[in-house]
Amino acid sequence: MAYVDIVTILAVFQFIVFAMKVGRARARYGIKAPATTGNEIFERHFRVQQNTLELLLPLLAGLYVFSRYWSPLIAAVLGLVYLIGREVYSATYVKDPAKRGLGYGLSALPIVILLAGGLLGAVRALF
Repeated sequence: MAYVDIVTILAVFQFIVFAMKVGRARARYGIKAPATTGNEIFERHFRVQQNTLELLLPLLAGLYVFSRYWSPLIAAVLGLVYLIGREVYSATYVKDPAKRGLGYGLSALPIVILLAGGLLGAVRALF
């Protein structure tokens, strides 16, 4: 489980870093809170943070349920793929949102595998 714990902490740290990037962009482009629009680059950083937040809860649930019924190591590896995907997503989305597909896929696919595997494991445990 230590591997899953490490990936969990890294995912939360990654989210915090994305939030800090939003804060820096807010200052750089003069976007005063609570506004979330006004500069396209700021808005891209903001969307990366928000999209990451939207995926964080399913990731965490998937990591823990999958690791409980299957393998913590495999869960952690899938979590690392997610983390890499988020970095790719962030870099490409800020440069050109139209090119975010690979990063999103590398983020979403591990979550689907973790959740489906966790559900399958839980159902299997009932029988």
